[in-house]
Amino acid sequence: MLVLTRKANQTIVIGEDVEVCVLAVVGDKVRIGIDAPRSVPVYRKEVWLEIQREGPRQSEPEADRAAVDEALERLKGGE
Repeated sequence: MLVLTRKANQTIVIGEDVEVCVLAVVGDKVRIGIDAPRSVPVYRKEVWLEIQREGPRQSEPEADRAAVDEALERLKGGE
């Protein structure tokens, strides 16, 4: 794992087209912004794990959106 130290308003670049910017640091919370092409999926880890638990992904974008929405609803409900 690469560990970097960044201050608010500083950015790191991943590959040629993904930027991660530290927007703010308040107490023990860090607010980040991610600029990536729409073709690059970006998930919080708990959402990604829930999607993986659901099984093989369908190739249609609508199905992907539905899977993400369902996973988010389950997480909101505390399931």
